[in-house]
Amino acid sequence: MHKIVIDKAVPYISGVFEPYFDNVVYAPAAEIDAAAVRDADALIIRTRTKCNAALLEGSAVKFIATATIGMDHIDADWCAANGILAVNAPGCNADGVMEWVFAALNVFSARRSLEGATLGVIGVGQVGHRVADMGRKRGFRVLENDPPLQAAGGGGRELTDLDTLLAQSDIVTVHIPLWEQNRDFADAAFFARMKPGAIFLNASRGGIVDEAALLAVRGKLGPIAIDVWKGEPRINMELLAAADIATPHIAGYTKVGKINATVASVRAAAKFFQIDDLLQFEIKHDYLPYNIEGYDILKDDLLLRKAPYDFELIRTNYSLRG
Repeated sequence: MHKIVIDKAVPYISGVFEPYFDNVVYAPAAEIDAAAVRDADALIIRTRTKCNAALLEGSAVKFIATATIGMDHIDADWCAANGILAVNAPGCNADGVMEWVFAALNVFSARRSLEGATLGVIGVGQVGHRVADMGRKRGFRVLENDPPLQAAGGGGRELTDLDTLLAQSDIVTVHIPLWEQNRDFADAAFFARMKPGAIFLNASRGGIVDEAALLAVRGKLGPIAIDVWKGEPRINMELLAAADIATPHIAGYTKVGKINATVASVRAAAKFFQIDDLLQFEIKHDYLPYNIEGYDILKDDLLLRKAPYDFELIRTNYSLRG
């Protein structure tokens, strides 16, 4: 085997592949370009590396692992058509995102009572089902919406339609992947169907929300919390000012989440390249998967508000929770 290029911000991975690849390159995302990957057999990346024809055409790359849940930065169709296997790390940071949701709700509950509130969870995959289950433990009435899951039989969960969820929920939180067909999923019609004064949270992907539509109904809604933004790292400054809680895409940035992502990426590469020694790779740790009461989300809000133009720098240097 020859060369693997790894985003240097992927933690706990230094030294893992050196015994098995002739050349292991650690580079910041901004330097993982067409020249850097041309002679690489494999990439391990994060969301900041756009894996498409512009990056990969003419390269030797045959395997990509993204140490993230999302894959919207990867042109999966192009990769498949060109013999490149691309894999993600499903569920790696789900507990961290759940922690972020309830840390935000803890802040809001100090300002207004949420006792007996209805929590609407849109998307009940790896993250959403944890949010829904924790919501019930905390005494919320929970409504769940997930059309793809419903079409597949519901997975044993009690699901409802979107109109009912939006009309009845005092809190709406979105946890769906970003596909081309659901860009601006939360649009003007979506917000028009929400209850006046309802709380809105988004920690899925920035492209899920029509930010102009959200700003247009800002006076109708209650508190809003935003972790993901269109056009990152150049975020909407008007939305930043309008949000009650604004964080720099770090909802899932816990030590356990990062460990899970690295483990998944290493094992996937081991399977692809038939590296038996790494098939059961693990990183031993004693970190908690989440700590809702111990997470001061307002510190992360302040980080972003103090230096919004340093969005990417904040993410890169973020002190992982846990």
